[in-house]
Amino acid sequence: MIDHADDLASVQAATERLLTAVAALDNAAVTQSSRLPGWTRGHVLAHLARNADALVNVLEGRPMYVSGEARDADIERDAPRPLDAHLADLRESGERFRAAGAAPADPSRTVELRNGVTDRAERVPFRRWIEVELHHVDLGIGYELEDLPADFTEREIDFLAARFAGHWDVPSTALATVDGRTWTTGGGADGGPVAVEGTAADLLGWLAGRRDGAALTVKGGDLPSLPPL
Repeated sequence: MIDHADDLASVQAATERLLTAVAALDNAAVTQSSRLPGWTRGHVLAHLARNADALVNVLEGRPMYVSGEARDADIERDAPRPLDAHLADLRESGERFRAAGAAPADPSRTVELRNGVTDRAERVPFRRWIEVELHHVDLGIGYELEDLPADFTEREIDFLAARFAGHWDVPSTALATVDGRTWTTGGGADGGPVAVEGTAADLLGWLAGRRDGAALTVKGGDLPSLPPL
């Protein structure tokens, strides 16, 4: 069951954790490489701020981005800014998202994201929560997948398992955590069923493209290659 208000509160808490962690950096650290290929930490921070505004657009019925080129140009423009500018932008854009998310509206309405993807408006706060949590990890500043809230990790595994369900490149795959939680995904490719087991953090890392799956136990075949998100 989606709790729109609770998800908005979770986004705010995640944003505050991010702001506290980033505030401990300096200008030099912002220019250093993140864990995302080709992006500095400044690129990650710029993307997070612009994503907040993009999701405001979604909630208010406008296109998420003017174009893919404009999205990329905005990130490149904002990435080299000093730390204080990034912090202010993250705070202000986060507040704009919070206000848009809390505004009275039909939560069941359909909204459009990038590349023609649609979803219910009530799921947009969780999508923002994903952005804040995973990109906090991508900064490489001491916040790891193991540090994510347990309820977030389980919901994100749910989300990604559903995303890859039936995918033509992924064989039938059974996912399990070491404490017994299970999911199924894939099923569109030949082969399988493949059983993949590990910690929740390692499963999430593999599904989200943040880990190579080397820590997972695989039975019934090779670890499936997942398509990019």
